[in-house]
Amino acid sequence: MFLLDLTLPSPAENLACDEALLDFFEEHGGAGLLRFWEPKEHFAVVGYANHVQTEVNVPACDAAGIPIFRRCSGGGTVLQGPGCLNYSLVLKIDETGPLHTITSANRFIMERNRAAIESCSSRREEAYSTIKVLGHTDLALAPCPSSPDPSLKFSGNAQRRKKHFLLFHGTLLLNFDLPLVEKYLRMPSKEPDYRQGRSHKKFLTNLDLPAKKVKEALREAWGAAETLEVIPRDAIALLARDKYVTKEWNFKF
Repeated sequence: MFLLDLTLPSPAENLACDEALLDFFEEHGGAGLLRFWEPKEHFAVVGYANHVQTEVNVPACDAAGIPIFRRCSGGGTVLQGPGCLNYSLVLKIDETGPLHTITSANRFIMERNRAAIESCSSRREEAYSTIKVLGHTDLALAPCPSSPDPSLKFSGNAQRRKKHFLLFHGTLLLNFDLPLVEKYLRMPSKEPDYRQGRSHKKFLTNLDLPAKKVKEALREAWGAAETLEVIPRDAIALLARDKYVTKEWNFKF
């Protein structure tokens, strides 16, 4: 599998990059890809079908100059910024393999990611020591069995599928300024049962791990070693310009 550790200058380019990479592998084939990128500024990203006014505190974002974008995959709304690590997997769909349906792909990918991150976790002696896959595609820190406390989410993930390849990407909260989520995002219109109606402040947590350590664990888990040399930069630039910076796309719902 190829590896690409690439953070582009703008949020629109980084979002466009994931879609362009999916299109590239769909057209040319290949062994698949693991990409990492780390945002340098704060911005909100809604899932493909999210309604912006429902999910985002638009007046607060406007007042603070926090831009709002829409990604090409499903899932819920997230706030991005320094302290987040984003990963993207482009994987080949085998009709007889674990990626052949949305549900089985979710289960297979999330379990591999869970095991990778748990392998580098430093929380083994703490009250929240176990990492679990909860909801559909959340990663959360779970308390010890004797504790009545609920699990805390540190990663949300989403998927987009084409005929031959799929894009599976997500955000890992490592050292993010969590109070900002409460300020700029509304309570989600859809939430997993384990959230139990909790506010962002009471529901989210940071892993408190260095990005380098998490990247190494995920690279090893997915066997991503060879650097991708041919990057579809023209396609990224076109998608960023014609789609990801436009109001027609970002505020379509």
